[in-house]
Amino acid sequence: MIARFKELARRLKAELLALSLAARDPRTPWYARAWALLVLAYALSPIDLIPDFVPVLGYLDDLLLVPAGLWLALRLLPPAVLADARREAAAHPRRLGRSRWGLALMGLIYLGLLILGGLWWQGRGR
Repeated sequence: MIARFKELARRLKAELLALSLAARDPRTPWYARAWALLVLAYALSPIDLIPDFVPVLGYLDDLLLVPAGLWLALRLLPPAVLADARREAAAHPRRLGRSRWGLALMGLIYLGLLILGGLWWQGRGR
């Protein structure tokens, strides 16, 4: 069972690397590139939408959101671009680092939620 999870994690990392390479390919349509960059930013962000210390839900976003976003991103890519990116990722595997863009994205989401929460709270007092 643990071996299966390790294999799944290895494949997920390889697909994220391939997605990173495909997002930089000029043959990738703008909408696929935008979605791929959002998925990569979230997957590589040091901050999660739901923090990991929250019981069950903390890991649920990692187990559902990242694979679902990755699945959609891979479906949006042209097959030739995806095949070339997978071939390059397999030939030159490397580690993807943390994403500063992902950190900024999650920070903006949290800031937006705080602002919406504050506006909602102010509206309740009237």
